[in-house]
Amino acid sequence: MSTRGVRRFVKDLLRRRRPRPFAAGPGDEAELRTAVLLRAARPGGAAASEEFVAGLHRRLAEELGEPAPAPGGNRRRFIQVSSAAAVAAAAGAGVEYLVTSEAEPAATPPAPPPEETTLRPGNGEWRAVVAAHDLPEGGARPFDFGAVAGFVHRSGGQVQAVSATCTHLGCRLSLDAPARRLNCPCHRTSFAADGVVLTHQLPVTPPPLPHLVVREAGGVVEVLVPPAGA
Repeated sequence: MSTRGVRRFVKDLLRRRRPRPFAAGPGDEAELRTAVLLRAARPGGAAASEEFVAGLHRRLAEELGEPAPAPGGNRRRFIQVSSAAAVAAAAGAGVEYLVTSEAEPAATPPAPPPEETTLRPGNGEWRAVVAAHDLPEGGARPFDFGAVAGFVHRSGGQVQAVSATCTHLGCRLSLDAPARRLNCPCHRTSFAADGVVLTHQLPVTPPPLPHLVVREAGGVVEVLVPPAGA
């Protein structure tokens, strides 16, 4: 916590000066907001200074492309109208400015990608899907063993398998081989061959497709599935 910066901020408020920015820590924000609100609660605390109002006039004139207003004029009415807005700005956006002004710009961290789910039947058995030489790089093949349906594909020389059941409503996906995508007929959602969501029109992105355990053995691509009748 930047104790020195907080003390200086409060002193500037008490002396009706514009607080100087500093690199505030996460724990400083509550103190800064409290100081601003207490200063605004003092008699006359909500009144904007002449200097502040003159600066607003100049900035508004520049934005609108108009001549700068002459000194004096009808400032008193403007001060009364803008006093509440000035306090609100100081109590709200002003603190965020102070916290981030000398640090890196604040940014919303990206959401972490969904974790990959792999279905591993405890007493599963290996079932052949396709000959290894019939699954070229970038190719995909569907399979359906009753209890489990899915697709195998080869990418980067590695074989993967994903479920053929959409993670939204459980509809059966179909393979669009030329586009290398898996399409859901129920709500216009599509997945990549590795299970990642490509397109959807849902309020919330559905989870990626679960993966299945797959291997190449004896020149055959096999997946691990529950035993027949399970």
